Amino acid sequence: MSKGKVSLKDIAQTAGVSTALVSYVLNGKEKESRVGQEIAVRIRQIANELNYQPNYLAKSLRSGKTQTIGLIIADISNPFFANIARIVEDEAKRNGYTVIIGSSDENPDKSWDLIKVFLTRQVDGFIIVSSENSEEQVHFLKERNAPFVLLDRHFPEIQTDFVSLNNYKAAYEAGSHLIERGYTSIGLIAYKSRLFHMQERIRGYLHSLRDNAIAFRPTWLKEVSFQSIDQEVKAGIDEMLASEQAVEALIFATYRIAISGLKYINALGLNVPDDLAIVSFGQAEAFDLHYCPITYLEQPMEDLGKTAVGLLVNKLENHQEEPKQVLMEARLIARDSSRLKVLVS
Repeated sequence: MSKGKVSLKDIAQTAGVSTALVSYVLNGKEKESRVGQEIAVRIRQIANELNYQPNYLAKSLRSGKTQTIGLIIADISNPFFANIARIVEDEAKRNGYTVIIGSSDENPDKSWDLIKVFLTRQVDGFIIVSSENSEEQVHFLKERNAPFVLLDRHFPEIQTDFVSLNNYKAAYEAGSHLIERGYTSIGLIAYKSRLFHMQERIRGYLHSLRDNAIAFRPTWLKEVSFQSIDQEVKAGIDEMLASEQAVEALIFATYRIAISGLKYINALGLNVPDDLAIVSFGQAEAFDLHYCPITYLEQPMEDLGKTAVGLLVNKLENHQEEPKQVLMEARLIARDSSRLKVLVS
């Protein structure tokens, strides 16, 4: 056996089979080549013992594919996106793909840079959590016929494959839940964004008030910028509490906004839920660690990530033509932060 890099021929000689047979097994084609299970297991075991490393460059030159996926997420520091990245990575690996991950930090320029880098790396396809003002990037990928799936966020005016949450329904359920618990002055803090998913969360909240005959007050809705969340959340909460009809319940449109808001509520010495009831989008350990467990809208991260990978792999391997759109439902997990309002006689 050669002392250099282990080859398919080395494995074949050790196993006493042909190089072609080894190639079939290590490329996952033993079933279609009718290789016996026992010999397939033995070949994989020998490859492992000899520390065989596939030559991906040679393989990609032959197939025209690199078996890599470029994943662009919005904010790696957000537990939701960090978990989504892990799910995508695991599911892609299960399908024989490696994932290269980049974070746009909600910045379209960074997203552009990542797309260019991934194209240079010749990724086979993209999974993208879009940032605001990135429609041009989506059109660019469509024009290049680059396979991609939008995850969590999409642009309704552009026909693409996407996997997203039914954000309108989730926000509607959050507002309705608080109303059912006896709260009538309900505020929402969301991002100042034209992105469809955020606009749908605002629309769902407003419609929950309308359908329950609660007159909306403009001071109840605060939209904060991603660049200065903490300062604007503080100012928003101050104004909501100081208004003529102060809010008695708050919906946070994202986990990041919720953490900022809860810190400030604690600093003000307000009690949750006696002074202010809370419902938030997103799920994270921080909601369990708060002195009052937070009611939240559980997003189906596992299903979102796995479905996005499945759609992309299908496009890459079966050349699926028609875009597929998948909307998933959030589940409201009711806890102490939105318990039934105590009426003071």
